[in-house]
Amino acid sequence: QVQLVESGGGLVQAGGSLRLSCAASGRTFSSNTLGWFRQAPGKEREFVAGISWSSGRTYYTDSVKGRFTISRDNAKNTVYLQMNSLEPEDTAVYYCAAARTTWINPHSGAYDYWGQGTQVTVSS
Repeated sequence: QVQLVESGGGLVQAGGSLRLSCAASGRTFSSNTLGWFRQAPGKEREFVAGISWSSGRTYYTDSVKGRFTISRDNAKNTVYLQMNSLEPEDTAVYYCAAARTTWINPHSGAYDYWGQGTQVTVSS
């Protein structure tokens, strides 16, 4: 089992920044990639960004490219999502998820473990 705990969400004005953290514990060696997803009210959960634990290779959905940066600290088993130039459309519950796959899969079904989520609200 892998436990994931997100933190760092909150309320921010449009144009502002937030940094989300996802701390992993447990059998972390069983996960190879970690992804950030988000779900807004009435919408499906969508992929935001992903990173490989070993190589650090990253992948982003088009809507956040140039604004969000995913990174990891292997020593701390923690992955971060730095979010800049936030827009009201970024408002959602953000989840981190871990997958055994060695490539970054944007589909939520590929992920085996999920955190509880953290709310991000961007006011206009």
